[in-house]
Amino acid sequence: MPRRHMRVTGTAQAPLGAALRKLRTTLGVPDDFPAEVLAEAESAARAPRLPERDATGIPFFTIDPPGSADLDQAMFLARREPGGFRVHYAIADVAAFVTPGGGLDAETHRRVQTLYFPDERVPLHPALLSEGAASLLPGQNAPALVWQIDLDAEGRTVSAEVRRALVRSRAKLDYEGAQRQIDAGTAEEPLALLREIGQLRERLESERGGISLNVPEQEVVERNHSYFLEYRAMLPVDGWNAQISLLTGMAAADLMIAAGTGILRTLPTAPDGAVARLRLSAKALRVDWPHHVSYAELVRSLDPHNAHHAAFLQECTTLLRGAGYTAFTGGAVPSPSVHAAVADEYTHCTAPLRRLVDRYTGELCVASVAGAEPPEWVAAALESLPKEMAEGSRRANTVERECVDIVEAALLKDRVGEVFDAIVVDVQEREPAVGTVQLEYPAVVARIKGGEAGLPLGERLRVRLTQADPGRAKVLFAPA
Repeated sequence: MPRRHMRVTGTAQAPLGAALRKLRTTLGVPDDFPAEVLAEAESAARAPRLPERDATGIPFFTIDPPGSADLDQAMFLARREPGGFRVHYAIADVAAFVTPGGGLDAETHRRVQTLYFPDERVPLHPALLSEGAASLLPGQNAPALVWQIDLDAEGRTVSAEVRRALVRSRAKLDYEGAQRQIDAGTAEEPLALLREIGQLRERLESERGGISLNVPEQEVVERNHSYFLEYRAMLPVDGWNAQISLLTGMAAADLMIAAGTGILRTLPTAPDGAVARLRLSAKALRVDWPHHVSYAELVRSLDPHNAHHAAFLQECTTLLRGAGYTAFTGGAVPSPSVHAAVADEYTHCTAPLRRLVDRYTGELCVASVAGAEPPEWVAAALESLPKEMAEGSRRANTVERECVDIVEAALLKDRVGEVFDAIVVDVQEREPAVGTVQLEYPAVVARIKGGEAGLPLGERLRVRLTQADPGRAKVLFAPA
């Protein structure tokens, strides 16, 4: 899923909308699904491979942004006797609709993951599946991979298993509504427990040295033919909901490691240079980061409602670069096997409607619990999946990077010639007059070029905007 959450409001005819449409054409982003793929999806929607087990008696609920229809996960939380908790977590069973080797399967391997643009998204699966038959929509029976994870009173995992079952979600909640119910004390126990379990898992995350980035959503608002940047801070319930997904991803990694076959999501520790650059960004945004305070401690102390803190959280996503997928077989667990931000073994398995690899990790976990060999189509794909996911991630990163450039150009298109306060966060070794600056406001990161003596790394600087034209010229500054 995207590291930067960015949304655009305004007419599709506006310059920004036109630039984003052009970008999709330039990058060769998949457009509509081929007719034969849609026909296969329609057939699958009418007759999916249904599981024998019936779990429709469990009153699952979902929490997603308003208007979302591609619902990958549903949960039901309960207390255990004599203490602790039981997490039921249903994940959409995409394999019930996708036939290995078929046209739909091939198309998902071509797309790899849903691509997110500020004005629209390009889905991995046809909408009649991802927003219809395969989605965990309320009041609809749907096949799912149902996790049962038992926790002790401190939130630590006691046991975990996953099996196929038919489920029926009872309610579709959004984050703000769920937060209001929890804060007002009107939430029923399955929802109220989300806070208790989420906070316990956050405490455990802190103990093991992990860190979750609650990155605010950026909204670019058009007013009178100009653009303005606003942030929507994540609510506590966003983080608690994410902890259930993280819990499941860690449990899935453990199951695959125990079976000796799997795919892990790994992330090396960020290099010192990346952290040093982030410290300069903190300085530019007037975020106090004492040298004795660790990165994890700082992030947990930030207030996403503060515009400078929100912008800094966006920049923190740069430390996630280097994440990848590592497959293993024959019991040989890869080294390193840990995801640095999670601070534990972890895998992606909770978003199969939007990410290709999750369909495979789900199958691997079901096979592990059953004590069976993975399906042949899963085993055959293990060697190539990490490369496919890497290529898909590169495309998604390119989309994200280019979208940010376009949006920043749109924000500044009417301000060419103006002077801003900034700090130099990067200088090219071979060209010391070329580098990167972080503006104090608006929170834009862009190239700077100029200055005979070279750019003063880490120093504040007055900079003049020399170009900004969405879709034609990226943002560029020069020393004022």
